[in-house]
Amino acid sequence: MAISVGVKAAAVLGFAFVVAPAIGLGLKRLTGGWDSYGGGTFAILKEEPARGRAVPATVDPAIQAAEVRQMLEAKAARRRQRGGPEIDVEAEAARLLATAQEAPPAARDEALRAEVRQFVVARNERRRRQGLEPLDVEAETARQLAELGG
Repeated sequence: MAISVGVKAAAVLGFAFVVAPAIGLGLKRLTGGWDSYGGGTFAILKEEPARGRAVPATVDPAIQAAEVRQMLEAKAARRRQRGGPEIDVEAEAARLLATAQEAPPAARDEALRAEVRQFVVARNERRRRQGLEPLDVEAETARQLAELGG
């Protein structure tokens, strides 16, 4: 059974101008359009900044003290509303600020110390393979932590 050229042309034009756009609009509504292309479980749609590379900014002690007092006053107000025991805001702020200034955060964090020590051990292995003298692991770990602490 032969189909005439006019019927074939009408079928192609009907598909191109009616069916294909209808499929496209349906898929856009179903999937969210071009915004979701390339998305999925393993996609990187937005690049996040590298972690751990930037040195943390130093905090002004006056600003830190004001923020600590503000948070403690809010905590005291919530306790008063619930009928709990009173908090001495000034004494608690002094205690918190004193413990924060005793040692830098890098020196207190044992998990960080262990990770830096592993890094130094790995560096020593590379130095041995290169024929260089290995570093003192504990001294290098302390130096790296002092750099991190500011």
